[in-house]
Amino acid sequence: MARIVVVGSINMDLVTTVKRRPEPGETVSGAGFALVPGGKGANQAIAARRAGAEVGFIGAVGDDVFADELRHVLVDAGVGVSRLRRLPGPSGVAAIVVDGGGENSIIVVGGANSRLTVLDRGDLEAIAEADVLLCQLEIPQQTVLNAARHARAHGTAVLLNPSPVQELSDQLWAAIDIAVVNEGEAAQLGTALDAVPNVITTLGSDGAVYRGPDGITLPHPGVRVEVVDTTGAGDTFTGALAAHWDEGPEIALAWACTAGALATTKLGASTSIPTRNAIERLLSR
Repeated sequence: MARIVVVGSINMDLVTTVKRRPEPGETVSGAGFALVPGGKGANQAIAARRAGAEVGFIGAVGDDVFADELRHVLVDAGVGVSRLRRLPGPSGVAAIVVDGGGENSIIVVGGANSRLTVLDRGDLEAIAEADVLLCQLEIPQQTVLNAARHARAHGTAVLLNPSPVQELSDQLWAAIDIAVVNEGEAAQLGTALDAVPNVITTLGSDGAVYRGPDGITLPHPGVRVEVVDTTGAGDTFTGALAAHWDEGPEIALAWACTAGALATTKLGASTSIPTRNAIERLLSR
């Protein structure tokens, strides 16, 4: 069982479903509304756990009405929360609009995630003992850099999902072993990704492609399913990839593509992440 430590965000997602997303200045009627725990860090942690890894989470919630529920969703998934702290102020939230085709628009407000600025001794020990450190960019970049440097110094592989896309320091690029990006992110980051030895680019329903340190690419086809909501599919892909990275890129890609596809068949982010059994059943077909 791979040991994964996630340093990342946890949000409450406010999900509204509509037939079509509104144009600027337009009001449309919604078809439904739900509160769904999410955040890229939490989603990826749950996905890695459900794909079979042992997972610990380093992050922050606020002291508002969402905090306990956000903690409970990690506990219920079997993710370790001994390094999850509660900070004064609001928890992170994301306003998500999902249209009739399953496509989404998302606005993220960082809340407590933006105040995750210090990694203490216990955090650093957990990172050093892990097989893979998994990070995203919904927390301060300096925190990600500090975690990545410590991981690199202790032989822990560093996997970064550089989303939402932003300019990264040369120091952070130099500390990354594996990057997972979608096509839009790959286009925005451009040649900066050349600094990373292992890059996986997701292609939506067309699967994903891996580029290794030797420059050789390995494609994996998409898994055809009936799409309901694409929210969280990329996070599910990334978590499953991290859980099986030690088995080699070909096997990890198969797990990731299958898990990501299954995540699109249900509404929501953390609520749509498939179990290991569900992934294995679809893989066996």
